[in-house]
Amino acid sequence: MAVKPVPTLIAVALTLIIWFAVPVPQGIDPGGWHLLALFVGTIAAIIGKALPLGAVSIIAVALVAITGVTVAPDAAKPANQAIKDALSSFSNPLIWLIVISIMIARGVIKTGLGERIGYYFIALFGKRTLGIAYALALSETVLAPITPSNTARGGGIIHPIMKSIATAFDSSPEKGTQGKIGRYLALVNFNSNPITSGMFITATAPNPLVVSAINDVMGTRFHMDWTTWAIAMFIPGMACILLMPLVLYLVFPPEIKETPDATRFARTFAALVDGIAVALLGKESTIRLALTTMLSEGHLLLEDAPGTGKTALARAMAAVIDGTQSRIQFTPDLLPSDITGVSIYDQKTGDWIFQAGPVFAQVVLADEVNRASPKTQSALLEVMEESQ
Repeated sequence: MAVKPVPTLIAVALTLIIWFAVPVPQGIDPGGWHLLALFVGTIAAIIGKALPLGAVSIIAVALVAITGVTVAPDAAKPANQAIKDALSSFSNPLIWLIVISIMIARGVIKTGLGERIGYYFIALFGKRTLGIAYALALSETVLAPITPSNTARGGGIIHPIMKSIATAFDSSPEKGTQGKIGRYLALVNFNSNPITSGMFITATAPNPLVVSAINDVMGTRFHMDWTTWAIAMFIPGMACILLMPLVLYLVFPPEIKETPDATRFARTFAALVDGIAVALLGKESTIRLALTTMLSEGHLLLEDAPGTGKTALARAMAAVIDGTQSRIQFTPDLLPSDITGVSIYDQKTGDWIFQAGPVFAQVVLADEVNRASPKTQSALLEVMEESQ
C-alpha cells in the first residue's frame, strides 16, 4: 500500500490550518468546527489519492474517536461517547445494504453477468435501432438494484456494449459518422443512468443519505425503507424508461433505423466470449473488454503480473476469429525493422522482396515495450496510430 507524500501533506496541512489557524466563527460549536477540519482533510486525501479509499476512511473514523470532536464538554464518559459516535453509522442497516450491494455488483462485473444481460436484451429486441435503445435502458433497470455505483453500471457495463454496437455500424465521432446510430445510443445510455439511479435505494451511493434525512425529519410518523422507495418510484421510473428512448428517437433521429444484424452480433459476441473463456478461466470481464477493444478497432493496455494469461488471451482471441497472432518481446537491441519488416535483395531475380514483420497479424501482443529504444517504440506507435 503506497503512500503518496504530496497529497498526504496537503490533506494534513488543510486539516491543521482549519483546526488551529482559522478562528472558530461566532455561533459555531468548536467541536463542529474541528469536525469540519477532519472532513476537509479526508476529502482532500480521497481526491489526491493519498491512500486507498478504505485506508483513508479508517483513519478518518479513528481520528474522530481519538479527538472526541463529537462529544459535548459536559459528557459523563467522553471516551466511550467518542467511540460510540465514530462507529454509530456501522449500526445503520442501510449502510450494510449498500455494502452487500457492492459485493454483489463486483460479482456481476467480474463474472460478466451484466454484459450477458445486456446482450440478451439486444438479442431479443435488437432488430431495430429503437429496440436496441430499449434493450440498453432495460438492462440498466435490471442491474440498478444490485449496482450501487451508477458510474460502474453506466460506464463499466452498458457503455462498452453500446460502443461495440456503434462501432459495428461504423458510427464514431472520430470519423464524423456519429449520426448513424452512435449518438442516439450514447444519449440513451447517458439518460438511462440517472433515471435508474433514482428508482432504487441501492442504485447509487448518495440515496441512503436521502433516506436517512427523510427518516430523521419524519420521525415515527413515516419510515422509508428499500421496498417503500422502490414501490414509490416504480411507476414514474418505468414511465421515464419507456418514454425516454422514444423521445430521443424523435429529437435526435438516427440515420440507421433497421438493425437486423444486431441480434446476430449479440449472439456472436456471447459465443466468442464463451470460446475464449475455455482457454482463460476466471477472466470473463477482461475477455469482454478485450473483444470490445478489438471490435472498436482500438488498442488494449494489459498491466498484470507475469504468468497471468496475457499471451493466452491473445492466442485465444486469434483462434476464435480464425486469425493470425504474433508476439513481440521488446529488448534494448530491438530495431524498428524487427517490428515492421525489411526488404531483402534477391540476387537471383534482382528484385527486392519484403519480409513482413510481426505487426502483420490480426492480433499482436507487444510485451515490455518500455525496454526498447525510443526509435523502436515510435515504429510500433506509428503503426498503431495509423492502423497500418
